[in-house]
Amino acid sequence: MKKVGVAILGLGIVGGGTYKILTEHREFYKRTQDVDIVVESVLELNPERVKALGVPESAVAGNIAEVVSNPDVNIVVEVIGGIGIAREFVLAALNAGKTVVTSNKELFCKYSHELERAAKRHNAGLYFEASCVGGVPIIRTLLDGLQANNITSMMGIINGTTNYILTKMSEEGASYADVLHDAQKLGYAEADPTADVEGFDAAYKLSILSSIAFHTKVPFSKVFREGISGVSREDIAYGKEFGYCLKLLAIGKQTENGIEARVHPTFIKKEHPLASVNDSFNAVYLTGDAVDDVMLYGRGAGALPTGSAIVSDIIYAATHSENKYSTFKNTASADKETDFVNNFESAYYLRLTIEDKSGVLAKISSVFAKYNISIVEMIQKPSAHADKATLLLITHKTRELSVKNAVAKIDATEIAKVDSVLRVVS
Repeated sequence: MKKVGVAILGLGIVGGGTYKILTEHREFYKRTQDVDIVVESVLELNPERVKALGVPESAVAGNIAEVVSNPDVNIVVEVIGGIGIAREFVLAALNAGKTVVTSNKELFCKYSHELERAAKRHNAGLYFEASCVGGVPIIRTLLDGLQANNITSMMGIINGTTNYILTKMSEEGASYADVLHDAQKLGYAEADPTADVEGFDAAYKLSILSSIAFHTKVPFSKVFREGISGVSREDIAYGKEFGYCLKLLAIGKQTENGIEARVHPTFIKKEHPLASVNDSFNAVYLTGDAVDDVMLYGRGAGALPTGSAIVSDIIYAATHSENKYSTFKNTASADKETDFVNNFESAYYLRLTIEDKSGVLAKISSVFAKYNISIVEMIQKPSAHADKATLLLITHKTRELSVKNAVAKIDATEIAKVDSVLRVVS
């Protein structure tokens, strides 16, 4: 039976979960996968974590050089996070000819070209299932399950923190600030939640997933990004009246005009499968030209779900002798032959505060007409302010720049102010 030695860099939540799965399932993998996977080395500076997991003292390494020079280590697992020391350690492992498994979405998003170059040079494997959507096997599905298809679009809820916040705001009618505070107390949100709530985390993942799905490099710089910090409970409540719920969606499309990649809060019809994905759960909804629609759903984070994805990569690497790399030219920037769509098409929700008098709606309609924006639904509600009203609009599909120009034109008038603009998926 083949024996494979593993080193784990970092025994935090995910690293600890990975160690637990590997040690507790060792006999199971021997029986079902015909491979003996042994944790030969760990690199962890906190002795309490080492002790809590029961790691043998003989397996604790003092530095990265000790790990990568160990002849019994075949696969190095990086779960440190960040792009500083993690990048240094991963490159050291690859340059030593060790296969690397990583859960580091920021590192892989920004430096996969550099890591893959080192892997190819030294005939090492490079696996990253756990970098996107936790325990949901989205990357393996794209690479080994849907390769018969030309993927035309993907749409996903790929950040658990923001989905938890938006779910609670919708269910409880609470403010963004209050729910964020609760999420931080419960450990769903970091003390500095910027990476999650401003859409960076989801944009890193969308960059990786779009590159794989569309077989061309989609750099992070090409991903349109807007977070949820400006979302109000009023808009969530008004959206319900139109039959929508609000999600932070990552959307990738392969169109005749080029690639779209965008992350932003989005109203989605309550009947859509993604609308029922709540709390910290994640899901990705894919469309292929042969298979049609496919949705993958599960836990997007956590010690064991993410550890499951890491161990899946370990087993795959341990049982496959040939290393596979990107199906596209993996460079730091996009391929010159790939076009990207910035002025994308969408339907929109707008909330305006208007003067409650005759002629206002006609003037607003004239602005929309100038920019070829047509209205599907409109509701006018009384405002708390005298002589004011709240106007809610849902548009037909139009262009992003048309909406931005129309909003700027309306805001320049004295009769109306645009309070909120959100994109809509039917």
